[in-house]
This record gives sequence, C-alpha cells and structure tokens, in this order.
Amino acid sequence: MSTPKSRNITWHAGMVTKADREQISGNKGCTIWMTGLSGSGKSTLAVALEKKLWDRGIRSYVLDGDNVRHGLNKDLGFSPKDRTENIRRIGEVAKLFTDAGVINVTAFISPYRADRDAVRALMAEGDFIEAFVDCPVEVCERRDTKGLYKKARAGEIPEFTGISAPYEEPLTPELTVHTDRESEEESLNIIAAYLEKRGYIPRV
Repeated sequence: MSTPKSRNITWHAGMVTKADREQISGNKGCTIWMTGLSGSGKSTLAVALEKKLWDRGIRSYVLDGDNVRHGLNKDLGFSPKDRTENIRRIGEVAKLFTDAGVINVTAFISPYRADRDAVRALMAEGDFIEAFVDCPVEVCERRDTKGLYKKARAGEIPEFTGISAPYEEPLTPELTVHTDRESEEESLNIIAAYLEKRGYIPRV
C-alpha cells in the first residue's frame, strides 16, 4: 500500500461497523469485480445484476469503467501507468462501498493481474470476488458495439486491450461466466447462486 504524501493526517474510526450495517441490510457487503475484454458483456451483466439484486431488496451499486472515467478518473488515459492508477483509485472506492454493506458490482477491463490483486489486498478475506467475464476476442470484435475494435485495428486507438495491449486472464477467479455461449440470464443465475451458496445474500 502506498504511503500518503501528507504526514499530518489521522485515520478516524467510526462507531458503526460493517457488521452493524450488514445486520440492518440483511446481506454481506462485497465487491464483485468483473474483468474481461471490451465487448465481453461486463457492463451489461453488471447493470442487470444490480437490478436483479435490487428487486430482491438487496442494496447494490454499479461502478462502471466508462462512467468513472467521466468524473473521478477523467484525468487518466490508457497507458499502463494510467491503467494502474485507474484501478487503484476505483479499488479504494469499491472498498468504501463494501464497508458500507453494499454489494458493489464493478465493470472494468482491468487487464493486469497485479492491479486486480492489489485491489483484493485492500479488502478483508471474502470481500473481493473476482468474476471473469470470459469471451473470445473474435466474438467481442464481432459485437463491437462501440466501434472500438475497428478503430484499434485502424491504429486510431493506441494501447487497446486485446489488440495492441495485453489482457492477463485471471488464474483463479471466484467466478467465471462465458458470455459467448451463455444467455444473460444464465450468467446472472451463476453469479446469484454463488452469492447465495456463500451467504452473501439470502436464498430465495
């Protein structure tokens, strides 16, 4: 963990614990960290999962890669250094949501294992759930809903993950969904079943 630049700061602990918040909400706070290529379906799944949980009375919130870059991280580009800082910042935000007892669903390419592992290290055991949204690059490219792969192939977008920049697949993710051969509902049910089995949310 990096040391703050200022030495004149003190951590102030609150009187309400994560366990207190979870007791009221009826679910465990956690971060479901969706990682995968552009076009793999991360944002689509994240938004649908948020709604699925919310409809069951479970507090949930999505932190989406593009949305965060409109505000908190609008000063960052896509160089390896900026990608790392992008994930570091959102990891800290995700930790706050988790501590608040919310099921926080993130949707970030987050191409580097070291960056994802650094976010995991910020959180308590069990609070970080790595969910690999597995989809072959050729399928993602066929979807190309934003036209990004076409621009990357034309050299208009440098350092584009899967084309001109690497993507390091998770080695031992808690969850894997295959959006090239599963329907959205099937993928959502896999995630919900995992959360139920491990006590993050009540069984239906």
